[in-house]
Amino acid sequence: MKYTENALNVLTAKSYRGIGNAWIVRNLSHNEDVETIVSRLNRKNDQEPTSIEAFLELRRKYESAILNKLHGFCDGFVALGDKDFPEHRGRVSDGKRPVFLYYKGDIKLLDTANTNISVIGLLNPSEQIESRERQIVSQLVKNGATIVSGLALGCDSISHEEALASRGKTIAILPSPLTDILPTSNRSLASQIVEKGGLLVTEYGNGFRSKMELNTRYFERDRLQAMFCNAIVLAASYSRDSSRLWGDLADQKLDSGARLAMGFAQEFNIPRAVMYDRARDEEDPMFDLSREIIQESPSITIITPDNIADSAKQLTSMGETANRPLRAPGLPFEDN
Repeated sequence: MKYTENALNVLTAKSYRGIGNAWIVRNLSHNEDVETIVSRLNRKNDQEPTSIEAFLELRRKYESAILNKLHGFCDGFVALGDKDFPEHRGRVSDGKRPVFLYYKGDIKLLDTANTNISVIGLLNPSEQIESRERQIVSQLVKNGATIVSGLALGCDSISHEEALASRGKTIAILPSPLTDILPTSNRSLASQIVEKGGLLVTEYGNGFRSKMELNTRYFERDRLQAMFCNAIVLAASYSRDSSRLWGDLADQKLDSGARLAMGFAQEFNIPRAVMYDRARDEEDPMFDLSREIIQESPSITIITPDNIADSAKQLTSMGETANRPLRAPGLPFEDN
């Protein structure tokens, strides 16, 4: 398993009471030594004093636990300050930046030099939504994109599967540890992603202790889907108001992960696009979120059956940063 002393130091520091991602970003972003780390921990007002010896002992316990638990499941872990720690895209506040990642596969796929496009959507897409999404993913791969998604059922799985079928690379960002990949029905797909040169990545080394904690992890996973891509594409999704707007959906649990990821992309200034055909999708509740986003951001890119190839070409031309707005004739792009 590949890791550095810095990664162990960040993991250990993060275990202290009151230490979150923002504190790590502001205090431990340059591979600081243990003496400096302990000094900064002790300067924190609400932190009980610690010592170098206590910190090193705690670090040894974490290292042993990780090696025992993750052996065979994890290729390594990286932390802020490591040479291989990936830089996010967009404008992200300190508290939302990741500081520690476990991975299996090629961690370099998250590099900003790589063109990553997130393709996300709902859990139960129709056959026509699946067909159109596959065309988009195939064209994105053809134009050199690595496909990012969350390994969930439905649109996420379609994104990963089509990327592999198109002989491309794909990244699955997980809300669970590598020892207990969720959903369990997609564990075979997760293995295929790694075998085909892709990447599984997660912020978590342990399982969740409650449904509330798992929901929080999904929320945090959604933010990573936005910040590790050059652009994000919504295939289809219900909106927050879908159950109210459509009576036959009142008894269904409508997924909100795509809505959250699209919201994070807007917050981070990551370019967004939606798959939508006004003639075909106007009365389909599965496109409620797309209609809502188009209404709020009229200049957003709309991928129709007629412009898939052009849209894919433009989305993959973003280069090393997702901050530069894209402008092309007939292809308006949101500029937040």
